[in-house]
Amino acid sequence: MIKKTTFSTDTLKKITLFGYFGLLLFMPLWLLVLNPSEGLSPTLSLVLFTLPLLFPLKGLVQGNPYTYAWSNFIVMIYFLHSLTTLWVSSSDMLWAIIELFFATTMFIGGTYYAKYKGQELGLSIREKKKNTD
Repeated sequence: MIKKTTFSTDTLKKITLFGYFGLLLFMPLWLLVLNPSEGLSPTLSLVLFTLPLLFPLKGLVQGNPYTYAWSNFIVMIYFLHSLTTLWVSSSDMLWAIIELFFATTMFIGGTYYAKYKGQELGLSIREKKKNTD
């Protein structure tokens, strides 16, 4: 039995994409314009903090629940970066909170989208387990 959620999968997809595109736009803005790092070159900052976000782009836009699930591993980079920055750099607190907000939004939206859209499509782990027994 599929339990109904208060959010539609369309809404969860929009929430996830909001967090995703927020990170995709905010990270280069923060690291190259708002507060450039003195230790890293701008090119290296761009590659380290933007390139990983490009891997799930196609699957997220297409609404593939599998991509929504594995992209949560990538978003953990930004989650940990923001928490580390909050801990060690009080001057970057506002930027780290914004990054944490986008990362958390993407993570929660993506988790529930993958779960409920996967159930709608019959991709549930429980159903696969029943079929193999």
